[in-house]
Amino acid sequence: MKRTAFLTCLLLAGLGAGCSGQKSLRSFKMPEGDAARGQTAFVTLRCNTCHTVSGVDLPAPTAAPADQLMLGGEVARLRTYGDLLTAIIHPKAGISDKIAGPERKQMKESPMPGVNEVMTVQEMIDLVTFLQPRYRVLAPLYEGDYRLIP
Repeated sequence: MKRTAFLTCLLLAGLGAGCSGQKSLRSFKMPEGDAARGQTAFVTLRCNTCHTVSGVDLPAPTAAPADQLMLGGEVARLRTYGDLLTAIIHPKAGISDKIAGPERKQMKESPMPGVNEVMTVQEMIDLVTFLQPRYRVLAPLYEGDYRLIP
């Protein structure tokens, strides 16, 4: 019993230390942004070359249809500020869930070019403020209270 308690304490201490390391974003707070400026930045930074935004009238993408991707709309998991910041400033970190089929399996990294050298911090904040409310979580396909029976 003592060994189990000791291992549990050790595990919890390790998890706590991992959350407060030098690269932790736990205490990061986004300042207020401006969605209208974010929409302007979206076009200025040429994000609309490959992206459309659900429910927003923007200049049409110029990329080939296979390279276009809609941002926003219904998703299985809500996109947080952290998710969007990561996608904008570190696009090689992941491939969008909206890319399906064989294309996704063939991709090693996101085709999105980096914009860190030309984007201001204020533009980044405004972009996230513009994009985040465009995502809606899908409603479940079932209704009611489903529980496993022991």
